Amino acid sequence: MCGRYAASRRPEDLAGIFEIEKWEPEETLAPDFNVAPTKEVYAVLDRPVKDADDRRPVRQLRALKWGLVPSWAKSPEGGARMINARAETVHEKPSYRRAFAARRCILPADGYYEWVTARDERELEVEGKKKRARKQPYFVLPADGSVFAMAGLYEFWRDGTLPDDHPRAWWVTCSVITTEAETTPLAVAPADGPHALADIHPRMPLMLTPDRWDAWLDPARTDLDELRSLLDAPPAGLMRAYPVSTAVSNVRNNGPELLKELEGPEEGTLF
Repeated sequence: MCGRYAASRRPEDLAGIFEIEKWEPEETLAPDFNVAPTKEVYAVLDRPVKDADDRRPVRQLRALKWGLVPSWAKSPEGGARMINARAETVHEKPSYRRAFAARRCILPADGYYEWVTARDERELEVEGKKKRARKQPYFVLPADGSVFAMAGLYEFWRDGTLPDDHPRAWWVTCSVITTEAETTPLAVAPADGPHALADIHPRMPLMLTPDRWDAWLDPARTDLDELRSLLDAPPAGLMRAYPVSTAVSNVRNNGPELLKELEGPEEGTLF
């Protein structure tokens, strides 16, 4: 799954990476090293510019709320639970299928966090001797330091309680698509820790390599079989993972120190 990630690149940098044609300075977000559900996040999308005469899709960088609210939802309350869409079923689930067909985006990140429960802690939890095991967080990122381009979906929701000209009349929300975690060895693995992403968690965000970006973002592509082929896992051996401080487990903590690599898991959280 993807429940927390880091996104520190500036919009100017993202504009160059993704060949952005339009972004609004008022939507500029501060670097966020502990992105949690319901926060605003950057999304790259191809869409005609509102009220423009030219209706061609334009590559835009937008700030969206993480937690998808379907257009037919009666309220936005369920958005916080819809932060992930499974690649295996995204084309058929009522909450995601319309967005999958026409509103796909890329959510740029430095990498994502995932938590591992130590073997000893798991055993105590199973035996009922410990109610909540202590987990070691790991940061997962491209081994070459490039942007982690997560496949995503976005959706529009109209708040019927507000007038049309109200600034919050329309919500634009998004979700990260996840897939089965790689079982192949990491490009760079910690000496004392997991050696594959599947050792950390059975799911991972679907990373799109640059050769798929244009096809994924193109709203004219609506053939489901063609779109589903874009959900194939990226080539193996592109990722690395390393342990980070358990401070990231508290959403109130934020800063580049959360990405600092530890020499090994913190005491009491051995892999």
